[in-house]
This record gives sequence, structure tokens and C-alpha cells, in this order.
Amino acid sequence: MKFICKVLLLLVILWFVGLGLFNLYIRSYPIDNTTKTDAIVVLTGGANRIKVAFDLLNNDLSDTLFISGVEKRTSLKSLLKAQGVYPAANKKIILENASQNTVENAIEVNDWIKKNNIKSIRLVTSHYHLPRSALEFKIQNKGLHLVLTPVFSKNVASHWWASSGTFCLVASEYTKFLLVYLKMKIIDLVWREV
Repeated sequence: MKFICKVLLLLVILWFVGLGLFNLYIRSYPIDNTTKTDAIVVLTGGANRIKVAFDLLNNDLSDTLFISGVEKRTSLKSLLKAQGVYPAANKKIILENASQNTVENAIEVNDWIKKNNIKSIRLVTSHYHLPRSALEFKIQNKGLHLVLTPVFSKNVASHWWASSGTFCLVASEYTKFLLVYLKMKIIDLVWREV
């Protein structure tokens, strides 16, 4: 029984150390606002994500914007009006409304990527969501070149340990990231055995 308690305590300590390192990582992405890609992909669900994606599109970092996870009844016109964003001329915008979560975002985007011979994308999502999203996209398409663009929100406290809401958000996302990482390693192991 003592051994089990020691193992559990060690796992809890490792989880907290990992959480601290995860928080440092998500706040220190190298910002790349110059690399052009075949498409910009933004995942809906967080503050400022769509605005950041349109800024990148209008700064000519791609001619195509793919918005994944849009509500079914949302039209492009209503989305533009609600977000207060407008595309520059000759820009292509695709709304995808089948996905309900990050895994489905990656699947739907990958289907579109394959059909349109896309080799590189700029992935735009909240900074805390980016590590897990990038893993899900790599699980779907290992050869895809990803440029990561974190979106920061004033609603997510920079002192994550001092805000219960931010702590729960970061801790939840870190735990989900660990599970997706484990899933990726299992998939790699299975493919190696086949």
C-alpha cells in the first residue's frame, strides 16, 4: 500500500511540474508573422481567434482562410458582421461547420487539405489550445508543414496559478495534451509493428 501511495504522490508531483513547464511553453512561442502558407486555418471557440486570422489573411500570408467549427446556421456575411472583420479583395474564405471538437477539426481540415493539395498551413488558435491542436493535426497528416500562431486573450490571466478559472483552463488543456501525446505515441508504435 505504501508503494502505491508513493507512486501516486510521484505522479502528482510530476503532473504539477509538467503543468508549470506547459505554462512556460504556451507563453513563449516564437512569433512568425512573415512565413506564407498555402492556407490559414483558424479553430473557432476562443476570443480573438477569427480577428487574428483575418489580420494574417489581409497581410497576404495566404490567399485562403479556412474557418473550422463554425455553427451550422452561420453565414459568411453574418460571421464577418459579428466579428467586425472584412477580407481584402481576391481572398478565399471557407466555412466548415461539421466539426464539434479539436479531433473533428483536424479530421475535417485534413479532408479539405487532401482534396486541395495543400502542403502547408498556418494554424491559429488560443495559446493554451495550440499544443494539443498541433498534435491532432500531425496525427492526421504527418507530412503537413505547420506554422503555429498563438492567440492571447485578456480573459486568460497571465498569472495562471492566481486565477481559479485560468488554472482550471490550463490544467484541463495540459491533461488533454498529455492524453493526445500518449495517443500519438501508441499510434506510432502500432504503425511500426505493422
